[in-house]
Formats: sequence, structure tokens, C-alpha cells
Amino acid sequence: MSKKLRVGILGATGFVGQRLVTLLHDHPFFQISILAASKSSKGKSYYDAIKNRWKLENEIPETVKNIIVKDLHDIDEIKNEVDLVFCAVNMQKDEIRELEENYAKAEIPVISNNSAHRGTSDVPVIIPEINPEHLEILEEQKKRLGTKRGFIVAKPNCSIQSYVPAINALMKFNPTKILVSTYQAISGSGKIFSDWPEIIDNVIPFIGGEEEKSELEPLKLWGHIEGNKIVNADEPIISAQCIRVPVSDGHLATVSVSFEHKPTKDEIIQLWKEYKGDPQILDLPNAPKQFLTYFEEDNRPQTKLDRDLEKGMGISIGRLREDNLFQYKFVCLSHNTLRGAAGGSVLTAELLKAKGFLD
Repeated sequence: MSKKLRVGILGATGFVGQRLVTLLHDHPFFQISILAASKSSKGKSYYDAIKNRWKLENEIPETVKNIIVKDLHDIDEIKNEVDLVFCAVNMQKDEIRELEENYAKAEIPVISNNSAHRGTSDVPVIIPEINPEHLEILEEQKKRLGTKRGFIVAKPNCSIQSYVPAINALMKFNPTKILVSTYQAISGSGKIFSDWPEIIDNVIPFIGGEEEKSELEPLKLWGHIEGNKIVNADEPIISAQCIRVPVSDGHLATVSVSFEHKPTKDEIIQLWKEYKGDPQILDLPNAPKQFLTYFEEDNRPQTKLDRDLEKGMGISIGRLREDNLFQYKFVCLSHNTLRGAAGGSVLTAELLKAKGFLD
């Protein structure tokens, strides 16, 4: 068995950082060597830094409780103790961009949960089952950064990971326009119900920046490499509304779509059932065996019932039917802090390792 790669988690005390800890503490490829956060946590054991802020149902893993938290800005101290880092920090975008580039320039690969670099033309934004070929841009990115091993890979916004995989399976029919509404869990804002009593019995029809991300980020995933940059796709045109609803985890999306070449309902369902990506072919540790699951029942998927499908890494789809304005409409669901955040990042790291980018 090959030696495990040493990983650091930047922003280890935050919600996504906590998820990363639970996914990485006993991983077959990776071993947590560094937990880093803001200066206020520096020098404390992870347990002391997090004990009053732990938000997950899982217990804090015993193997990380006594790790001493480092200041995430101490790159010179951290760089000799890690082979890659996961970045899930809560900072201003310009600060995150600088931080992630500084880690990359220190020859440390960065897998980012943040949006700061998603618009950078040579930073691939990856859903491992959809656009693994975009990792080839990393050679151009390393030229720009002046690095041999350091680079940045970003994970897309959690809101698009409920519906983009379902559309991606149908790309051969050339989708031309999509209308989507996402009903997003409170964990997407890093909160649980005790933090946010105002959300109980309430719906908030605005999430800052989400609609722009939901409309633009899929076009980067469906784009192509041209020279030293990724060029966004021109179609489909996407119109999105993003709404915060009182559920703990799970982003549900209602989708209407039209195609240049209209498929049959049976063709759509068959393509969903058969869809596989590199993670399934490579049998990566966090890859769902069945990436897309279609439910025949009229009342599925349901957030509470289906968000943990395939350990939170699968996508649920249901209610496919013809639409009066578009050609088809359906409902999708993904787990926002697993598939949409920490789990998606870990799966991306597994893909990078399997394809030799972490050698």
C-alpha cells in the first residue's frame, strides 16, 4: 500500500472544515497532518478550539482532538508538513485569492471550497464526474504561477450540483435553455437551527450571490480549454432563483429545460440510470456507485429521505414530465455539505491523486 499523502485543512473550525475532518480522519489515500484556522484558534488543541462550535451529528474524531491548530497564514511553517491543502476559509474574496495563490506558489496543491478563484480563467472548476478533462489546464496555470507542483483547483457552488449532473447526462441533445429554482438548506450558510431561529417556519427568497453563480458556473464546467484558459460555453441559457428554506441539509432544485433535439422520456431516464464518470470507473473511495438515481414515485426525491443517498454523494432525480413552456421539467436533490462541499472536494482530491497530479 502506498504511503498516505499529508493533508492540511484551512478553515478547519468552520462548518465545511468540520465536514472535511470527518471525511479525512480515516481516509485510505490521505492523512490529516495540519488543522489551521484564524489566529484566535492558534496554539489550541483542535478539541478546545472547536468543542463549543461543533455542528455535526458525528462526534469529533479522536484522532484529531489533540492536533494543535496553526494560524492558516503561517505558510512557511505549514508547507513542510503537508502534500496538499483543502481550503474552506471564511474571508473576503480578495484575501482568499491571495491566500490560495500563496499556498500554490509554496508548491502546495490547493483544493478550494471557496468561490474566489472560480472565475480565474486557468483555474479548473471541477465536478469529477462531469469535466475531469479540465484538469489539463493545470500545466498552464503552473506556468503562470511559476510552480512545479503547486496549483489551485476549485469546487463549484453547492447550488448547481443538484441539477447540473442531471443536465450533463443529456448534453448530446443540446440543452438550449434552463429555468431552475433551488431550495437551499441552512447549512449552506454555515448555520444550524439553534444559530438561526428566524428561519424556522420561514422562507427567505434571497441568498446573496447564489443566482449569479447558478447561472454562470455551469457554463464554465461545460466550457473547453483554449490555449492557456478555459472558455465558457455559450449555451444553455440559465435563469435561476435561489431560496433559503428551513431544512438542515440538502439543496432541492426544480428544473425546466428545452433541447435542440428533444429526447423521449424513456431516453432521458435511461441516460440518467447509465451515467458514469471517471470516479465510478476508477472506483474512487468517495465515489457513489450510482451517481444519478431516478425515483418513479411522484413524491420523491424528498430532502429528509434522500439527501444521504450514497453517503450523501449521489444525486436524486424525480417527477420527470413534459412542460407547457419548456419541453421537460423535473426535480433534483443533492446533499449540499457532502456532495456540494466537503465530499466533492475530497472526491476531487482522489481524482487528482488517481490521475497523477499529486505525484
